[in-house]
Amino acid sequence: MIVLIAPEQDITNEIEILNQLFQEGLQYYHLRKPNKDYNQHCNYLNQIDTKYHNRVVVHYHHKLINQYNLKGIHFQEQKRRDHIDNPGQYFKNLNMFGKTISSSFHEPEELENCYFEFDYHLLSPVFSSISKQGYKGREFDVNHIDKTIVGMGGVTEHNLSEFKKLGFKGVGVLGGVWHSENPLQSFINIKNAFKN
Repeated sequence: MIVLIAPEQDITNEIEILNQLFQEGLQYYHLRKPNKDYNQHCNYLNQIDTKYHNRVVVHYHHKLINQYNLKGIHFQEQKRRDHIDNPGQYFKNLNMFGKTISSSFHEPEELENCYFEFDYHLLSPVFSSISKQGYKGREFDVNHIDKTIVGMGGVTEHNLSEFKKLGFKGVGVLGGVWHSENPLQSFINIKNAFKN
């Protein structure tokens, strides 16, 4: 599986590129815009072709799941720590039927010991980040953890086999697509390399 994370700051023609990425087969788009409020999230979603809403996972404003036909919700590390001890309370007013729940981790041990059954887990940084300067890779080996783990950090079309060797079931991409000269082509290259 390939998870594409939204660029934190909006980029030129972002929605147009995003709709093209969906056309090319993008299945998991993580809408991570920490500086956008609820209404700005709605404005963003309203620009995406509605037939692709079911491929969008929101990091913030989880109640958007009640208003849009989204794929699921994602817990940043701190939000997970704050809420997942009492998940019944948290999910009470969210229409989660058939939706995914995922979370971010930065320590394999914490991921392994997390009792909550997430659909998949983002673990970073595996290799040094393209989008965050000075975010050094730690080359986690997760072959011993029986969970769906998506590796993030430094993903390019050239190192996907390294992620597989380390036990990852997928990759999470941000800089490898959005920071390239041609985001659409970069995604297609990563997708094709991932299939092989």
